[in-house]
Amino acid sequence: MTSQVTPQEQDYPLSPVPMDQRRSIWSMGLVLLGFTFFTATMWAGGSIGVAFDFSTMLLVLAAGNLLLGTYAAILGYIAAKSGLNTALMSRFTFGELGSKLSDFILGFTQIGWYAWGTATMAILLVKLTGLPESWTTPLMVVFGFGFCITAFIGYKGLEMLSRFAVPAMIILVAVSMTIATSDAGGFSGLLAITPSDEMTVAAAITMVFGTFVSGGTQATNWTRFAKSGKTAVIATLLAFFLGNGLMTLIGAFGALVYQQADIVDIMVAQGLATLGILMLFLNLWTTQDNTVYNFAVAGCNMIRTRRRKLVTVGGAAIGTVLAVLGMYEWLIPFLVLLGTFIPPIGGVIMASYFIGYKREYPSLETATLPAFNIPGLAAYAIGSAAAYTSPWIAPIVGVLVAAASYGVVLVVSEAVRDRRAQVLGAV
Repeated sequence: MTSQVTPQEQDYPLSPVPMDQRRSIWSMGLVLLGFTFFTATMWAGGSIGVAFDFSTMLLVLAAGNLLLGTYAAILGYIAAKSGLNTALMSRFTFGELGSKLSDFILGFTQIGWYAWGTATMAILLVKLTGLPESWTTPLMVVFGFGFCITAFIGYKGLEMLSRFAVPAMIILVAVSMTIATSDAGGFSGLLAITPSDEMTVAAAITMVFGTFVSGGTQATNWTRFAKSGKTAVIATLLAFFLGNGLMTLIGAFGALVYQQADIVDIMVAQGLATLGILMLFLNLWTTQDNTVYNFAVAGCNMIRTRRRKLVTVGGAAIGTVLAVLGMYEWLIPFLVLLGTFIPPIGGVIMASYFIGYKREYPSLETATLPAFNIPGLAAYAIGSAAAYTSPWIAPIVGVLVAAASYGVVLVVSEAVRDRRAQVLGAV
């Protein structure tokens, strides 16, 4: 049956992005920065801020965000070269039907974030403005569907919002950080603050890497619009190393100075309550529209439909229901889930692209793919199990073990095929 919508109208959910639709590094960087400016990332930074002295904290944040940025940049490079998002790459890695596993995992985690952000906006707005508690649920419904408007429009909608919101948030953050530095007694005062909690360096890096690794895995939804692999790598590093790094730094900074990890609470403590509410709204909206967009792309691949806009609204509805049911209380176990089961997907995709397909996917329309790519699925399972049981940095272990497992299978399989061809040729 012929679809009534064109791929361009729906942002190419089931096909590569053509070169004439690619975007500049400026456009992509703004969208990705808006995505990484996220309240939950600040809270992760806050946990780190009270556990280390200032100089060690900076080293931990730099290491964690550099690892995260590198992981996302490699996937971004593959997306730019192929024009495909993570959901479509998964067909080559896990098979036509096997890719639905990654669609479900990625879609579920993104709609979980959407629910958490929706609930957070409603709950904190009621708290900060003194509105009656009875307003909380209606506000969740309003924000649940309101945040998806720019995602419904598509990449252009995300870009339009980011052009305004990202500079505004940077200015607000700069004002707050300046006041915080003054309140701490300058940099000498910051260096004199002693940690009040304990955390290992490995656990801290895991927290930094794991908090937004699901977003890094699906940043391909925008980097596939890059004009070149170089553009994708630079834009992704800018967003995930600097942007996500700034968010974790703000949380850690606030925890050091005010014993608060969230920028809104910090601004309230600084007497900037109105700016704090504005910051919260922009901070969440620029991430919320990206997460529901991610859900829609994964959902389109799962049910094989180009109607991304319809799936976007459906995702917003599911996220709103989860928000009303109490997603706000599930953040910590949800983060553990993300850090364990998302990164191995990226690891297997990397091995598949660089080793299996020699840096060039065949056409989706003509490629003959199995229903289930058992080696790819097995490598994912091995990587997930390694991450789940690892006492070290779980997300990184998951990526490396999954990539290595699948890489070994691909190299051995190719060697066996070559040897078999030699034997047959000799006969």
